[in-house]
Amino acid sequence: MSPTQTRISDLEEQLRQAMLTSDVAALEALIAPDLLFTNHLGQRITKAQDLAMHRSGILALTALTPTDQQMQLGDRYAIVSVCMHLLGTYDGAAVDQQIRYTRVWAISPAGTWQVVAGHASALLDQP
Repeated sequence: MSPTQTRISDLEEQLRQAMLTSDVAALEALIAPDLLFTNHLGQRITKAQDLAMHRSGILALTALTPTDQQMQLGDRYAIVSVCMHLLGTYDGAAVDQQIRYTRVWAISPAGTWQVVAGHASALLDQP
């Protein structure tokens, strides 16, 4: 594994842990200010909306289990595709779902890696 692949894998784990624990400070650092994200319902979600869901407790995850992670690297970006099994609650309703995330990581003007874009798709055929 190249140093960049190792770094992105580490960042993916930091992001997973931050999502799992609703660590807004960590999410703030890992997500770019101008995030372009489409959720599994086709809705565009801003960074502020994502952070608000975690801050308020509307989204509360109890498990976030990754499988089938693939990565492509460019000069100043990385694309990650990963399947996640989500367990928890969203707005009081139980969540037990397989979601495939595609995330684009890029080097920020400050020289740190951040998620600049992403897309989530619900898997209809649960693996």
